[in-house]
Amino acid sequence: MPEPTFEPRTTAAASNTTPHARAHTAVPTIVVVGHGMVGQRFLEALAERGLTPAAGGARVVVLCEEPRPAYDRVRLTSYFDGRSPEDLSLVEPEFMARHGVELYLGDPATAVDRAGRTVTARSGAVFPYDTLVLATGSYPFVPPVPGKDARGCFVYRTIEDLLAIEEYAKGAATGAVVGGGLLGLEAAGALKGLGLATHVVEFAPRLMPAQVDEGGGAALLRTIQDMGLSVHTGVGTQEVTAGEDGAVTGMSLSDGSSLAVDLVVFSAGVRPRDQLARECGLAVGERGGIVVDEECRTSDPAVFAIGECALTADGRVYGLVAPGYDMARTAAEVIGGGRSAFTGADLSTKLKLLGVDVASFGDAHGAAEGSLDVVYSDARAGVYKKLVMGSDGTLLGGVLVGDAESYGTLRPLTGTVLPVAPEQLVLPAGSGGGPVSLGPGALPDEAVICSCHNVTKGAICEHTTPPEVKKCTKAGTGCGSCLKVIGQLMPPPEDSGLCGCFPYSRSELYEIVRTLEVTSFAELLDSHGREEARGGDGCEVCKPTVGSVIASLAPTVGASGYVLDGEQAALQDTNDHFLANLQRNGSYSIVPRIPGGEITPEKLIVIGEVARDFGLYTKITGGQRIDLFGARVDQLPLIWTRLVDAGFESGHAYGKSLRTVKSCVGQTWCRYGVQDSVKMAIDLELRYRGLRSPHKLKSAVSGCARECAEARGKDFGIIATAQGWNLYVGGNGGATPRHADLLAQDLSDAELVRLIDRFLMFYIRTADRLERTSAWLERIDGGLDHVRDVVVHDSLGLCEELERLMADHVAGYRDEWAETINDPERLRRFVTFVNAPDAPDPSVRFIPERDQIKPDLEILAGPVLAVRTLEGTAS
Repeated sequence: MPEPTFEPRTTAAASNTTPHARAHTAVPTIVVVGHGMVGQRFLEALAERGLTPAAGGARVVVLCEEPRPAYDRVRLTSYFDGRSPEDLSLVEPEFMARHGVELYLGDPATAVDRAGRTVTARSGAVFPYDTLVLATGSYPFVPPVPGKDARGCFVYRTIEDLLAIEEYAKGAATGAVVGGGLLGLEAAGALKGLGLATHVVEFAPRLMPAQVDEGGGAALLRTIQDMGLSVHTGVGTQEVTAGEDGAVTGMSLSDGSSLAVDLVVFSAGVRPRDQLARECGLAVGERGGIVVDEECRTSDPAVFAIGECALTADGRVYGLVAPGYDMARTAAEVIGGGRSAFTGADLSTKLKLLGVDVASFGDAHGAAEGSLDVVYSDARAGVYKKLVMGSDGTLLGGVLVGDAESYGTLRPLTGTVLPVAPEQLVLPAGSGGGPVSLGPGALPDEAVICSCHNVTKGAICEHTTPPEVKKCTKAGTGCGSCLKVIGQLMPPPEDSGLCGCFPYSRSELYEIVRTLEVTSFAELLDSHGREEARGGDGCEVCKPTVGSVIASLAPTVGASGYVLDGEQAALQDTNDHFLANLQRNGSYSIVPRIPGGEITPEKLIVIGEVARDFGLYTKITGGQRIDLFGARVDQLPLIWTRLVDAGFESGHAYGKSLRTVKSCVGQTWCRYGVQDSVKMAIDLELRYRGLRSPHKLKSAVSGCARECAEARGKDFGIIATAQGWNLYVGGNGGATPRHADLLAQDLSDAELVRLIDRFLMFYIRTADRLERTSAWLERIDGGLDHVRDVVVHDSLGLCEELERLMADHVAGYRDEWAETINDPERLRRFVTFVNAPDAPDPSVRFIPERDQIKPDLEILAGPVLAVRTLEGTAS
């Protein structure tokens, strides 16, 4: 059959609401059945080739079974780590409208008429097609055991499945997962995170039998058992038992044992969804899957099949996303009249299961004739590494469990002769003859770094930053396992120095100050500044940065903790210079600390009286505090005195430091609360108050999973669980919002505080100037995994020192407002005019609005002047 050719069209048809059909027209129509990850990648491939309506291509209709657009199933479990369904979406805002694609949610295809070339949707709408693309994916396999349909039995495939599991788990105590593969272990981690005692039942003799060998499975088993999960391998599920109410009560296993469980998740593999193809007469495989050729065409040349529903030309059904993406690109190229072929795919996998790194690549099981294994195993540390080698020294594949750091380099080297002895690549540091790290620089330009999007090292090295790589090549936007290698391939900045005064970065200056106990900017500039800057005054970049570093280390290095003492005063930003926030008309705002948002009526009255007596504008902030606007600089000490006498202290709203720790009312008042969130918020705010950092810090504590305090939008957020506290880090609101990531879960009070201490001090130690924790977490090598290794597992041996630094801060804290008002010398700076200290600033004026005040901006703008034209008349 000739390739379809697309005639230009003048309008793009897009309807995302009411399904409707059109008669066959001169404009060809592509109907896509299914809108999962592969379906969305196919749409993107059409758009890249100019084949969508907006580019004058075909009409494109997408029939989606689920109620939401395509989302990231690879990261499905991250929903339980705080990701919302919207966070998981793979569809850019306005993508459908921009390209004129018609997407019908919740309206799957129910029938295909190949003779008439139409697709009928569940709604009854009939869509004609010139080209049909089946991207129906797969369905979860549920073993045909008695009781599999009992209430409390679930599969683990969609967001709706996760929502149902989450709701049912609220009334359950023990859960079991049938299946110990990739998704099964993720499901087990989800159940554990929901507070359930968790069993894993795997019919094979080891966990992850398709990916790891016996040694890797043993290492994985030990590590997972140490986490408190019960694993049963080599046994099958015989029956799911239920009570009189139809709810799950237990499981019977093939070895005669039984488990008392309240919830069962089936994750025993998937099967291709080929029913639609079978019913319309397309060829399917004996064991399932829609038969396609190398161009992804089915037995009907007008119909293509891509992703998990396809039985490809090499006789396989691929269950990974990377082969599905390759098929999507192939089908789009062929539909557009080009030439492309899908002949097979790399099955390499790297992921983190229950916090354990697991990776396999190439011939992981050593199936090739004459292959040899090079193995390193440390049962105590839960580390297992195996490289499969050919007799000629060619790397054929490997398995990595517990330490998959070298995956990003080893996988692209598969099929080549290694430049070093293989044992040197698996031995740990300190071993004789090893280790050797090749690094990505050893890879050839044609090596594929991102297998999800088939992007080579050469293509990546054409760009200079990871965001640019993601935007231009899509590398790093799939499973994410290549991100570290991408970062290592980026060229270093020409000069990583903080500014023209220092050749060192902020983190390097922090180490210099800490190690050498430097207590002044001048000392640091003269000893470690650039030659041309030594003896000078510094600049507006380095002065506040070094001032912040010295302030954060003051108790440790012996510097004054008061930021306006001596030389420190000249280093501060405008807000720090007067310990208050400068506003647009030259007045200042004052924010007293209200720990956890809890305040007594007496203190509320004091704030009201201060605002009334000084004529201040009052506003409740988003951080559960009260902001007082409109103070002149000479009024600040008078206002602070009133507030300090009433028991208030500085809220540090002016500094790059901790702002607030919000809270909900917690279990004390709320019927849903499971912990005392208010007490925890108060304790944390009082502990970290005044902590100077590269940027402001915000926190919140929620007393239950309903998350009323919005903890996942904070630099560090805490959410109560029945077993303790979950700690989230790296969140951010504002112009670039980011949900915080789960760092650790089910922590005791002491464990929580200890991890926050470490996290904050590690951030302060390594972040760049003016870098929020969200940006820092995405920039730092290894990202969240590295931070977790450092602050939870003490991989760098820093934790004792980080805790000591925080203890120094807590012991050395002094309220800056109280320190100021109790020192006449320090009070002298709080005047508008040095030569007329009692004269107020005449430009700071206000006008009334809504029974309060607002700045009089006309006085700042000056008089309105008439403008004369060339003819001399006023305009």
